[in-house]
Amino acid sequence: MSNIIPYEAVQQKILLIRGCRVMIDADLASIYGVTTKRLNEQVKRNKQRFPEDFMFQLNTKEKSEVVAKCDHLKKLKFSPNLPYVFTEHGAIMLATVLNSAAAIDASVHVVRAFVKLREIISTHKQLALKLHKLEKKIEEQDEKIYTIFEAINSLMSPPEKKKREIGFGRE
Repeated sequence: MSNIIPYEAVQQKILLIRGCRVMIDADLASIYGVTTKRLNEQVKRNKQRFPEDFMFQLNTKEKSEVVAKCDHLKKLKFSPNLPYVFTEHGAIMLATVLNSAAAIDASVHVVRAFVKLREIISTHKQLALKLHKLEKKIEEQDEKIYTIFEAINSLMSPPEKKKREIGFGRE
């Protein structure tokens, strides 16, 4: 288990593509101790185990964006093949089709990375919600304070003197 990448390192390889948290086939192959070619061969042999919500292939634009953002994936730039990406469920399914002790051990780290990321995102959502509620309270307090200052200012300013009207009995 000493050659297994810690889940913190795996977590850094999780990307957000098409609204899904996924890992690139090359990264998973490295983690599972196989070549990308071997990994993709096993996927093709077991296509029924990988529906669209487990795995999908990037288009040319997505591939370019991934290569531009991820330094460790520069080698994909010149590859004629479009990479596959795997969701959490797809990454787990890979361990079963690769069927090696190393792949099964590594899958534990992959699952932990996805779970940890989900916990972090959940915490951020809760903090964002609390912050939004606090902002609303502050806005309400600001309005009340503004009203108080208006009242104080109106009390502090001298009353306007009524001008005496000239003439007889105007009403």
